[in-house]
Amino acid sequence: MQGPNLQHRALLDTMVLTEKGARFELLEPDTQTRLLLLVSPCKNDTVRILIDELRPVKARYRVPDVITGEQQCEQLRVERRSRDSVTLSWSAGRHQVCVRRSPFRVEILCEHEVMATFNSEGKLWFETLQGGPRATSRGSELHEDPPPLLGKEVFGQFADVTADVPSSVGADFCLHGFGHVYGLPEHADSLQLRDTSDGDPYRLYNLDAFAYDLYSRLGLYGSVPLLVAHKDDRTLGVFWLNASETFVNVHYSDSDPQGDQTPPVKSGRPQTDVHWLSESGVIDCVVLLGPGPQQLFSQYAQLTGYPSLPPLFALGYHQCRWSYDDEADVKAVDSGFDRHDIPYDVIWLDIEHTDGMRYFTWDPVHFPEPAALQRHLEEKHRKLVVISDPHIKVDPDWSLYCEARDAGHFVKDREGRFYQGSCWPGESCYLDFSSPATRAWYSRCFALDKYKGSTPSLFVWNDMNEPSVFDEPEKTMPKDAVHHGGWEHRELHNLYGFYQHMATAEGLVTRSGGSERPFVLSRSFFAGSQRHGAVWTGDNVASWEYLKISISMVLSLSVAGIVFCGADVGGFVKDPDPELLVRWYQAAALQPFFRGHSAKVTKRREPWLFGEEVTAAVRAAIQQRYCLLPYWYTLFHQAHTSGLPPVRPLWVEFSKEQSTFAVDSQYMIGAALLACPVIKPGVQEIKVSLPGSGEIWYDVHSAKAYEGGKTLSLPVTLDTAPVFQRGGSVVCRSTGSGSCTAELQQLPLSITVALNSQAAADGELYLDDGHSFSYRDRKAFCLRRFNMLSGRLLCRPASGDGAFDCDTVVNSVTVLGLKSKPSAVTVHASGCEDTSAAFQYVETCCRLTVSSLQLRVATAWDVQIL
Repeated sequence: MQGPNLQHRALLDTMVLTEKGARFELLEPDTQTRLLLLVSPCKNDTVRILIDELRPVKARYRVPDVITGEQQCEQLRVERRSRDSVTLSWSAGRHQVCVRRSPFRVEILCEHEVMATFNSEGKLWFETLQGGPRATSRGSELHEDPPPLLGKEVFGQFADVTADVPSSVGADFCLHGFGHVYGLPEHADSLQLRDTSDGDPYRLYNLDAFAYDLYSRLGLYGSVPLLVAHKDDRTLGVFWLNASETFVNVHYSDSDPQGDQTPPVKSGRPQTDVHWLSESGVIDCVVLLGPGPQQLFSQYAQLTGYPSLPPLFALGYHQCRWSYDDEADVKAVDSGFDRHDIPYDVIWLDIEHTDGMRYFTWDPVHFPEPAALQRHLEEKHRKLVVISDPHIKVDPDWSLYCEARDAGHFVKDREGRFYQGSCWPGESCYLDFSSPATRAWYSRCFALDKYKGSTPSLFVWNDMNEPSVFDEPEKTMPKDAVHHGGWEHRELHNLYGFYQHMATAEGLVTRSGGSERPFVLSRSFFAGSQRHGAVWTGDNVASWEYLKISISMVLSLSVAGIVFCGADVGGFVKDPDPELLVRWYQAAALQPFFRGHSAKVTKRREPWLFGEEVTAAVRAAIQQRYCLLPYWYTLFHQAHTSGLPPVRPLWVEFSKEQSTFAVDSQYMIGAALLACPVIKPGVQEIKVSLPGSGEIWYDVHSAKAYEGGKTLSLPVTLDTAPVFQRGGSVVCRSTGSGSCTAELQQLPLSITVALNSQAAADGELYLDDGHSFSYRDRKAFCLRRFNMLSGRLLCRPASGDGAFDCDTVVNSVTVLGLKSKPSAVTVHASGCEDTSAAFQYVETCCRLTVSSLQLRVATAWDVQIL
């Protein structure tokens, strides 16, 4: 990672201003290598920096399909120009870029303050592809390569033969004034990225990592090359759009070079230096300027896509195991949830449900009537999820294999033959999802008339799609395999699972005629995967350490836009003891994706197998999750429309409070709820840091109020899952859990109003049919705002758009923090006379409960406390 510092020069006299930004040539004097630089400020306060060869002998790989749409560029004007630099401005001079000649730098300024410097340490690295003698911008000598230009690296018995000479690229950024950075999932590490000076860099390389190591910077199943930096007055992001193997070094210091000062001066002002190095491709990076967390999340969503709005059932509880034995086993587990009064929505089948690991088939002995099984579940409004991996069993007698082979849908080896590797079925070929034709073919495989035994209530799980190959180095596809367009696998490795996820989601949408929202879980992912569905943190272990790290991993994913995420409840590998299992259910019920899953060598783990105390605690955790689903669904609507993640590190909501910047054991669910899961064994008391001096926090179970800006010691028992509601918020819950989300939709709502120090509060509720695209295509949704001020709670439309005819009613309102007992409570609803409402006031916790209301959510109404 530490190659030589180079002295590229920006040839300022080559600058051309175009509608896409400012174009420059760069020169590396020792080799006379010339590069093309394009700096493109966009209208959403982002700056894109693109560097490619000036005159390439062949095109270099540029990542497609991740950035959504054409970015609208700002008109640049020349602010200042000299022999050594040129300063360009946009947004009425609010933002500027200064391109310095030698040594080459690009400084990005906001309100005349330097926020980030590209190539601040001169680590720009660009190995060029040229015939004959190979010129490289990484050093002073020319390297002779005999034609054809092939490179070869040997790893034991394996050889990696490159079709081109090495073509790595790299660059560094200085983030001025920033001492905390996050993102770069997926790693089993803390939320705040650690300084890599004393060890390995963070690696972004999607791999099948069974029982992965904790606090490791090695790559796991997915990669999002987004780094987010935060300080008390600015949030900034750096998105490195490259799908090849990538390393990232992070270095914190208080040396802050400003402008032409070289070497840096010791200023006592923090800074973070970030160095990126990728195996191939071009340098294509976007700096997101915020200024706040909310704006940054919106900028990133505009760039790579907003998270999809999942069907409501997907936010319920999922029960999975590798594997449920047969149809009778599935039905028994399903009835067990009803018998023990535990709600759930989805049961899952792993690879053994297929006929000999052939996907899109069913085991004829153990699953002879799959459609009937799905109808049995659908009668209870429950769903079935089955696994579909990217490898296809080499079987000339299997029609799907033959169809894919004959149409050329498989990845090839460097000799032009179909690449073969080993996975669950044995010898397998791997679908080339980078090909639009292959994705379209794969999507059609989910059609009801093609996927025999499937029904509209069947959904999909993409596993092993890093891709996993058992008999290759690092258990993945060799880098010299060849994809659509002649691109080597090394160029797009981290996109492989992204593309399968995309094709699967499109297949389920097409299956429904475009009317129904899909649900697809993928183990592998990349930037933009949030558009296609959910991910999980892979093959974790049943231990307290993995429970703890799951929170950090979910927060890191959320910061990087992968908002529908979770970890296997209880741990996939090994057997949890009862206390760990309960605590994991409590924690996972407070995360976006909620699934129990375990390996086939583990003991059965259905929630009722550990005694009544455990069953009761798990039941309570799941029921509380279901009661909170109206709030969760509203948060996913916000994510879908604004990019805000449903779960957020504390610093997102308390952006000026430095004590929150490194916290990853507590987090916010939306802006209203603070989650503090118990993640240690034998705990009878936990420390809770309540952020926000001047804030008021209410224990959601006791309604007791606490001051923000303090640390609370809270007694806990096995059935305690600490959650606090923030003063100034309104949260909607269901009055019961039902047996699944379909029943939940029929239940009345309760509203909890938590007053702040000004006795005010507000919040929103989003409703639609929970499964179709009618909310998008026909504006069939209901978005309501609740506002409490001067003792009056109002329900009004939060948006002029949307009309959804629903009978959902609010039957109770609870107000927390009401200082005295009211004399009366009156209700006014549209078209009705004012009426008195029954209420109960508990003086010891200042809680008012107004009951028996029956107020329709879709109409305007007021509740007046007198």
